[in-house]
Amino acid sequence: MKIVVSGGGTGGHIYPALALIRTIKEKHPETSFLYIGTEKGLESKLVTRENIPFRSIEITGFKRSVSFENVKTVMRFLKGVQDCKKMLKEFKPDVVIGTGGYVCGPVVYAAAKLGIPSIVHEQNSVPGLTNKFLSKYVDKVAICFDSAKEFFPSGKVVLTGNPRASEVINARPAGQLKAHGLEEDKKTVLIFGGSRGARPINDAVVKAIPALAKRDYQVLYVTGDVHYDKVLEEIKAAGAPSNVAITPFIHNMPEVLAESDLVVSRAGATTLAELTALGLPSILVPSPYVTNNHQEKNALSLTSRGAAFLLKEQELTADSFISQLDRILMDESELENMKQAAADLGIKDASERLYSVMLQLAK
Repeated sequence: MKIVVSGGGTGGHIYPALALIRTIKEKHPETSFLYIGTEKGLESKLVTRENIPFRSIEITGFKRSVSFENVKTVMRFLKGVQDCKKMLKEFKPDVVIGTGGYVCGPVVYAAAKLGIPSIVHEQNSVPGLTNKFLSKYVDKVAICFDSAKEFFPSGKVVLTGNPRASEVINARPAGQLKAHGLEEDKKTVLIFGGSRGARPINDAVVKAIPALAKRDYQVLYVTGDVHYDKVLEEIKAAGAPSNVAITPFIHNMPEVLAESDLVVSRAGATTLAELTALGLPSILVPSPYVTNNHQEKNALSLTSRGAAFLLKEQELTADSFISQLDRILMDESELENMKQAAADLGIKDASERLYSVMLQLAK
């Protein structure tokens, strides 16, 4: 089987694509892949690092305001479609899948126009403009949140989940807490705000350090590279308690999640897929700076089922932060109920579900 994959712009679009490719390669090594992205996007580095054949097109997203740049974008889209048609005719894929980002537009549209079976994969509860546009042309729309189905043609929608979930379920504790100077038998809170960190979360945690120092649980706090030095200085000034460890970045997130009891994070789709696959309770602080406020809507899919607690950024203070940590970690029944609720929402075989859809379309 030959598969073309496209996704770019953010890790939330790229990591599910890579997870899908890795899972299929492992179970069906005879499968061939071609990844189409942009040279300037993060995908050009991440995909080539995995030794996946990569080709690029030039494309940009639409401005939401009236702009001459949108005229240029239309021209780039049309040229991108022609370039993609040439690539697809050369590679002869059995199916094409787009995992999000504007680069998917020309790739998936070209496939549809050539009569090649095509899928878009929507990670969020509220889809972006590209997937809404492409849903009119593709054969199937794969979703991760049941609430997303209302935005797409009903006959095309299939609930598959996020392929990242398939990668984290096999993670096992590997001494990560000990490596960060923490104890292995204490309840542990993992806090992170994305690869670059999140200043409001950082501010709340730093101000909560004196209170955290008095707690029986411990904290592994991922600041993001940009904020690390400043946060380290502030934590040292606050006494650097032994039950709080900080690090700028975590490369082996699945192993760290496997040793955590509670997570505090943004509400990106990939993160929520990982948390539910592992049955991890969470306190979610959605980013208010994303399109259509989709992170808050993502979070509501968990909070409405008791798997997480929503703490809006404007409500995030040291006191509200500590209050929620105490409420969950000091009540064993609450913690267990949230774990079960999170596990009930998890879709652990997302990659297999997507591959099954591809097989059906390729026949």
